[in-house]
Amino acid sequence: MHIEILGAESLGVRGLSCVVHVDGRKIVIDPGLALGYHRHGLLPHPAQVAVGEGVRRRILAELEDATDVVMSHFHGDHVPLPDANPYQLSAQRVAPLCRRIRFWAKGPEGLSQNMVRRREALGEVLERELPNADGQEDGPLVFSPPMPHGERHGKLGMVMMTRIEDEDTVFVHGSDIQLIDGEAVQLILDWRPDILLVAGPPLYHPLLSSRRREMAWGNARHLARHVDTLILDHHLLRCEEGLSWLSQLSSQTSHRVICAADFMKRPRCLLEARREELYEKMTVPEGWHEAYACGAADTRRYRDYELGRPMGG
Repeated sequence: MHIEILGAESLGVRGLSCVVHVDGRKIVIDPGLALGYHRHGLLPHPAQVAVGEGVRRRILAELEDATDVVMSHFHGDHVPLPDANPYQLSAQRVAPLCRRIRFWAKGPEGLSQNMVRRREALGEVLERELPNADGQEDGPLVFSPPMPHGERHGKLGMVMMTRIEDEDTVFVHGSDIQLIDGEAVQLILDWRPDILLVAGPPLYHPLLSSRRREMAWGNARHLARHVDTLILDHHLLRCEEGLSWLSQLSSQTSHRVICAADFMKRPRCLLEARREELYEKMTVPEGWHEAYACGAADTRRYRDYELGRPMGG
């Protein structure tokens, strides 16, 4: 089995996309990305946009010869969108690459009406009906029943987790469970992964209660003691506190507790967490975002970030 993580917060974008090669199949999971549209009152810095362009290119390249695509849920940082903004991945760009790909998609159970409509709209652009993969199996692939996106009965609905196995390795993509729901964590443990990629809790969010923080911490410690390589990213690394969380968790186990950038042996690039700092270090010309949206501006002067060499240090 060979695993590559394409996009995540430690790699400079919002998302949890990856590609897995196993048993002659090439499986792309959650081929989407986003940049927080407004953070601290600021639009994405052009350095973030430059990194996002690179992630988009990598996702599109991986889709060219993929055999399978998995969609864990239908938020815009996980799937291509029919109505993508300039910083996301357009479903119209993806559609020509997906004529022969098998799709495994989160079913409508537990989705909001808005997400059900998005699921249907995406299927229309792709010119195929997206099957309900909840609880299904196919060769090395096993999909979970609907699991909470964070807290059970919350407003964010449900997601689908994915297990992939070969003769040597079990990989689990835990999607956006945020380590808050005990049933989701127990299913992961029952699946006995060697490598787990999962979204940690949104420590940056003011509505994350102390109780949920404690639950996420306890569940993370439990996973860290049973999983050889625990990759925590996504919501967790939208703030610098997430790095401290990772470090403290790592110190309490002999197993690997890392982020996506660590797994890929690339520099940590938490641009979402550092947006204000980016604006302080690199002035953004007035009207740049409007010009970029209509193709009249580019990211050329900011592309050092894409190469893992952040400007200013």
